[in-house]
Amino acid sequence: MSGGSGVRTVRVRIEGRVQGVGYRFWTEEVAGELGVAGWVRNRRDGSVEALFSGAAESVAEMLERCRDGPPAAEVACVTVLEEGGAAPSGFDVLPTA
Repeated sequence: MSGGSGVRTVRVRIEGRVQGVGYRFWTEEVAGELGVAGWVRNRRDGSVEALFSGAAESVAEMLERCRDGPPAAEVACVTVLEEGGAAPSGFDVLPTA
């Protein structure tokens, strides 16, 4: 890795058939595999929201996998907003917001 710290933090909104299909727990598992910190939660509007933080390459891979999601999911849209600030430690599944 060259230049800067190489850490990227993004907030993500995933839309489509993403609730009731194990998306949050799948996300937690994949984040663990990739060494990505952050959180994931369902939204009352039917979307899933997440924060991913880690090595830029790992976050990019996480975003790529989110476009497919778990087997039962049908992802229509993944919106990514770059965040700043301190990286969280660990990965949590949060209550619905």
